[in-house]
Amino acid sequence: MAPPIAILPPQETLQNIPPLISVSSCIVLAIIYVGSLYVWSTKHNRDHPTTIKRRFASVSCVMVIAPLFVYYFSSPQLLQREPFLKLIGFRLEGLWQAVLIPYLLTALLFLGPIFVNMQNESFSSYFNIDYWRGSCSNIIWIRNLVMAPLSEEFVFRACMMPLILQSYPPITAVFITPLFFGVAHLHHIAERLSMGMELSTALLIGVFQFTYTTLFGFYSAYLFARTGHFVAPLLAHALCNHMGLPDVQDLWQQNLWRRVLAIVLYVVGLVGWIFLLPIATEPSLYSNKLYWNV
Repeated sequence: MAPPIAILPPQETLQNIPPLISVSSCIVLAIIYVGSLYVWSTKHNRDHPTTIKRRFASVSCVMVIAPLFVYYFSSPQLLQREPFLKLIGFRLEGLWQAVLIPYLLTALLFLGPIFVNMQNESFSSYFNIDYWRGSCSNIIWIRNLVMAPLSEEFVFRACMMPLILQSYPPITAVFITPLFFGVAHLHHIAERLSMGMELSTALLIGVFQFTYTTLFGFYSAYLFARTGHFVAPLLAHALCNHMGLPDVQDLWQQNLWRRVLAIVLYVVGLVGWIFLLPIATEPSLYSNKLYWNV
């Protein structure tokens, strides 16, 4: 078994929880989250307003239940020594850094796509008040950029990571929790099949989505462990949902020089993100001594 994480300084060693407890708790949480999406009997697809509103209600209930797992299964010594809100990533120390730095770091990763979007007329819509009014009244937009990031990051990061981090070192925890997140997205395969999609196509898309969401989960869990803030992965998640996967077709519709520049920016953004990731998430920047003490 991996050596336990020192959540507090050596002179205040805590009794950590067994891996069986932490992992089992996270599995149950993942099942409850996904199961809550299907407790309603409906003939509508996932994008129908009725379905979305019901799922908003479901995941809101899960967000109320999830912190109880952290409170009930955490080490009693940890709960005595640290405020509960701090355990799940709600604190004032380092807050503005957690809001700004990880968001800019994530934007750097999308440097190429952002440049391509700036060449389109749609980019100017971000500066139009009517765009934001329309978005805030669009329930699918609210789901993708508000409710999904909020509920998923709260349950899969803020409530799972504190449990896993009491059983495993930070790096190990970062690679464990995204698996729950990735598997939780496999239910979309059943939704696609119900819409008449061929099994092979649904499975292929499902595997791709599992890979993509798991990779993002690594990044999101890393942000939570390094910053100790819930808001860091929340904003990164919302930005990733907004940007989506790079539009290769849009890239190749640019003229030659813009296309070359865009490709360069794609590479620069990725390399810069890799280089700056450990620097921009240095725990001391966020006054984080709770979870990343290795």
